[in-house]
Parts: sequence; structure tokens; C-alpha cells
Amino acid sequence: MIVYLDSSAIVKRYVLEDGSDVVRDVYVRALNGELKLSFSIWNIGEVLEVLDKYLKREWLKSDDYKAAHEAFIAETIRLIRLEVAKVIAVKTRLLIDSWRLVEKYHIYEADALQIVSAKYIGADQFLSGDKKLVEVSRAEGLRK
Repeated sequence: MIVYLDSSAIVKRYVLEDGSDVVRDVYVRALNGELKLSFSIWNIGEVLEVLDKYLKREWLKSDDYKAAHEAFIAETIRLIRLEVAKVIAVKTRLLIDSWRLVEKYHIYEADALQIVSAKYIGADQFLSGDKKLVEVSRAEGLRK
């Protein structure tokens, strides 16, 4: 089983928010060998951007930001090395495929890229904290 995580879901692993418990459980299951995680290389930059934004808005203290940042980088590298996480490259074909979703659903290209990346990897489940993105992913045949 492959679970695709968008940026909002990944952030919930490192910052306590609604839904953090669901994401924690998915990571634990991956570490136990029950499933594989997947996300786009694009997500790494987005997660770093969100953490930085939380710091600048003072939603995270400096120490909490550093801890979340370091944990995200270290755990991502660990999961890739353990082969329980697969990072999808941003390929021209995926970007081109995302344009149809941008026009059809009126979503950001970055969000559309998440859906086409999940479909590309053959994800069995798509996790996101973005309600509209979840709706679009379902309309495109992905499970929540």
C-alpha cells in the first residue's frame, strides 16, 4: 500500500495541528513496514516554506522551528534510505498533466502536481489537510 502525502499532511507530522494524529499513525505504519509513503520533491520545499512562515508569524518559537526543521530533514532522509518513502521527481510529463487539472478544477499548479504525482506512483491513498484538494483527488480517482 502506498500513501501519498501532500505538504499540508507532512507538516502535521512536525507541527501539532488537527490531523497530526492521523499522519503520525501513517508514519508509524510505514516504519513498521505496513505501507510505503510517497510525496513529490516539490513538497520538501513547500514544507520548509511553511515552517519558515510559522516562525515568521511567531506560531512557532525559534527552538520549536529548529526542532521541526531538523526532524523533517532527518526523518525524510531516513525514510528514503530505509526505502519506505519514495520521492517523486518533478518531471515535465507530470507538469503537463497537471495543467488539465488546473483548468478543470481551478486549483494551483502545485496542488495539481500532487494529484498527478500520486496517480503516477500508483498511490492507494492520498492525504491532505486541504479540503478542496481532497475533493479533487477523489474526483480524479484517488482515495482519501
